[in-house]
Amino acid sequence: MTLPTPQPGILDIAPYKGGESKIAGAARVIKLSSNENAFGPSPKAVEALSAAAADLHRYPDGHSVPLRQAIAKHYRVDPACLVLGAGSDELLTLLCQAYIGPGDEMVYSEHGFLIYAIATQGAGGTPVKAPEMDLKADVDALLAAVSPRTRLMFVANPNNPTGTYLTADEMARLRRELREDVLLVIDAAYAEYVTAPDYVDGLNMAREMENVVMTRTFSKIYGLGGVRLGWGVMAKDVADVLNRIRGPFNVSVPAQVAGLAAFQDQVYVDRCRRHNDEWLKRTRDALRQIGLFVPDGVGNFVLVRFPETPGQTAADADAHLKAAGIITRRVAAYGLPDCLRITIGQADEMELVIASLRAFMGATA
Repeated sequence: MTLPTPQPGILDIAPYKGGESKIAGAARVIKLSSNENAFGPSPKAVEALSAAAADLHRYPDGHSVPLRQAIAKHYRVDPACLVLGAGSDELLTLLCQAYIGPGDEMVYSEHGFLIYAIATQGAGGTPVKAPEMDLKADVDALLAAVSPRTRLMFVANPNNPTGTYLTADEMARLRRELREDVLLVIDAAYAEYVTAPDYVDGLNMAREMENVVMTRTFSKIYGLGGVRLGWGVMAKDVADVLNRIRGPFNVSVPAQVAGLAAFQDQVYVDRCRRHNDEWLKRTRDALRQIGLFVPDGVGNFVLVRFPETPGQTAADADAHLKAAGIITRRVAAYGLPDCLRITIGQADEMELVIASLRAFMGATA
């Protein structure tokens, strides 16, 4: 039997693998591998989702009007410049589908989110990595990687899995010196966690410039990774392009109702942010005290680099943590084989992580 042949390059794509969630035989599993909200979604989102169960036989609003209007009002954005998707991943993929083809290139930083390359290759294009400096995207390197074939540039700010970010001045220079016909896509999935005064999420750039897109997600601080919901701000012309190719009902009923309720519960969001602020610092400081390298990062996770010493490698640490029922994320696929990424969990979970790694490194309290 002769099977259909996929488009060139498709079989060269390494499929994305999410964070692990199970440990065989473990009585309790602490999952810190997927940068999920430690406390889950707002109770109001859960309530709204339960109430919507009776209407699951109905097609969703194809334009997500109530949620779109709530986001537009909160961020003072023209609703016509908003596009919602099944996670911000879908929006990134749609952008590649719309603007990348065979022979075209997409530029991203060395340790950038894996979906950028996957979506680019899926559209027939070529992903081009720009080297980072000290685990941070480098504006000069990004600009130097641009060629006549470049159509898109993806910049995660802050970046996953490093946690580092480009400042407001650096982002402004990047857009100013980038060729005008290259669409700059700012992936601000972790923006709600960032309180640094020199950080910008890219919203104003996307609102004011026709060649900038900013994407956000409900999967992180809103705790709605399971329903798949994201949104993006862009020029009306770009929004029109994406609306022509997205699925007519790409945002489900559960995503719309849970997303709206979660978005309106900013008291819950603030509480989650305060917890994250405290434990991000406490975890980083504690791991540095036992001799591990942890870069100055933001978001709801820490990147931890381990020695190459046999018995103390990242692979050894991963095994040690799993023996304690703790799942973190190996990030070798990001070019960081000596590192683990650890999501900030609840207080008792982070205390156990710190204690486990202290014992692993042979450090004293």
